[in-house]
Amino acid sequence: MKTFACIMAGGSGERFWPLSRIAKPKHLVPLLSEKTLLEETVRRVEQAVPASQIFVLTNGAQIEACRAVLPQLQPHQFVAEPAKRDTAPACALGTALARSLDAESVVVFLPADALIKDAATFASQLKSACEVAAKHDSIVTFGIRPDHASTRFGYLEAGRALPESSAACPFFTVNQFVEKPDAARAEAYLKSGRYFWNAGIFLWKTSTFLREAERSKPELARFIEAFPKGDWDAYLAEHFAALPKISVDYAIMEKAERVTMAEARFDWDDVGSWTALPPHLPADAHGNTVQGAVAVYDSHGNIAVSNKRLIALCGVRDLIVVETADAILVCHRDAAEKIKNLQPNLPEAVR
Repeated sequence: MKTFACIMAGGSGERFWPLSRIAKPKHLVPLLSEKTLLEETVRRVEQAVPASQIFVLTNGAQIEACRAVLPQLQPHQFVAEPAKRDTAPACALGTALARSLDAESVVVFLPADALIKDAATFASQLKSACEVAAKHDSIVTFGIRPDHASTRFGYLEAGRALPESSAACPFFTVNQFVEKPDAARAEAYLKSGRYFWNAGIFLWKTSTFLREAERSKPELARFIEAFPKGDWDAYLAEHFAALPKISVDYAIMEKAERVTMAEARFDWDDVGSWTALPPHLPADAHGNTVQGAVAVYDSHGNIAVSNKRLIALCGVRDLIVVETADAILVCHRDAAEKIKNLQPNLPEAVR
């Protein structure tokens, strides 16, 4: 069984403005270490999948930056999507690529911007999940046991355990997907103990995805079946933009006949906004999380990131302040998820 991995690295990272930009979003920024999130993702995947079988799915604005941080990969392993079409077309593209190289292969899809520190456990579980995907002709996904009632994630309801389950890697059938519930339902899901966050990590045999696409989104199936085995650039340029703009969750996962969930034994954080930083960075006695040149007096619960100029906080609380060469963000922590709404109001030069 041959396994390919496709890392989805085309996001815009708008919630991390002004550090994150269209051409250099959060997965291309050294946010929490000296390495970018994309580099860290590839390093983890390389422990389970040969580097030569890893593809980075991105866009034209980011492809050269992706190549620059991943010199160990060959130029052809970076694929620029001609249009922004969401995750279902990206998954169809990755499946088509894998199928053109090996019709019986398993393909893994991962976001480029998740933070996972326990790389060894991740790699071990990924190998086990690939074996289950091949054996059961099932779509496999990873579930994260929730520690609070979040409304930011989709949820998976776990069913019966599979015979392949072990303490190191439990597997369950999936009864249903629920996309981003309201607060009351999220609280009920947390209390039930049967629901898990959807980590956005998927695995399947190319034939399995093709079968599900034929049932639920025939346009994706036709795209995969006609995908050339040789040079695909012209085919991609002609046909990709016509694919439906829809997430893989809605297009395939919610309607799939057989879905299996692996309960993650590794740590996971989707690092969705600036408020995700404090658990991963040191804080002072007053709960201020700072990076770079920051001076603080009589201030509490702030997040401040300086790239060059000094940020001075005095008598303030619960703010996000981020300084870059051409922009400064000042935002209340409660409005962190709304930063993306700034984009239409920003000059194009700083988007």
